[in-house]
Amino acid sequence: MKAEVGDRLIVESAHLGEPRRIGIITALHHADGSPPYDVRWLDQQHDVMVFPGPDAHIEHPQATPGTP
Repeated sequence: MKAEVGDRLIVESAHLGEPRRIGIITALHHADGSPPYDVRWLDQQHDVMVFPGPDAHIEHPQATPGTP
């Protein structure tokens, strides 16, 4: 798993009916983009260090049309 600051970390729920967690990666601890990451969960007001498990994946922000 490789990420950049600004990517979304999505953690799928382990229980049926519970929502998945979505957070924004705010800092990296390794230059190659490997975990752990500092993440600000969309439902919280502070950053936490996260070691993503197999139920997590990264989403990169979509490029805005007209930008490189």
